[in-house]
Amino acid sequence: MRLIRVMCSGRVDLAFVLRAFLKGADGVFIGACRLNECNYTTQGNYHALSLVHICRKVLEHIGLNPERVRIAFMSGAEANLFVENVNGFVKTIKDLGPFGKAEGLDEKGLQLKLQTVANLVPYIRLVERERLRGSYGSEEECAEYFASDEVNRLFTELVLNKVAIGTITSLLREQPLSTGEISEILGLTPSDVSKYMNSSSRQGLVRYDVNRKCFALV
Repeated sequence: MRLIRVMCSGRVDLAFVLRAFLKGADGVFIGACRLNECNYTTQGNYHALSLVHICRKVLEHIGLNPERVRIAFMSGAEANLFVENVNGFVKTIKDLGPFGKAEGLDEKGLQLKLQTVANLVPYIRLVERERLRGSYGSEEECAEYFASDEVNRLFTELVLNKVAIGTITSLLREQPLSTGEISEILGLTPSDVSKYMNSSSRQGLVRYDVNRKCFALV
């Protein structure tokens, strides 16, 4: 098992987490100062908490267990609490098993999905700042906010659909593929593939080759 531990939560970025997974990490643990006890005025630990919720939504969307990313809050003097949290996380990751393989995901498809999300990080940052940033004063309030129907709707429309379309178009750069082939590689249902391809076709990104019965990039 490989484990990446990230500290200085105000500096944590989604790109760091994705890079860890792309390099073979099985889990990412973020240790942060206690909420509402930030040493600076930025409240960076709330930023890190929001990041974790966003990352978990993305991981779940691409078929990974969201528990592979965890954040815990503690002061620098609470070494015992830090050890307890890390040991608990290590146990969770060992129980989950190797990244991707334990979830039964196709390795090629998983790498494509992760790389697509990594490429979209600047866009996701913008969406978070302009459309998804909420106001909350506790860990529980943040969890409730990101679990709300409105945030889930916006996240699906603005982020998850874009991730799915980006992954499929990346796959089609290699060769034209049928709906069934795309579905098998990426673990999507044929109906979802058709939905994303219809959207991509309207945007002028892909075309359907009637003779070969497959999709190709325009």
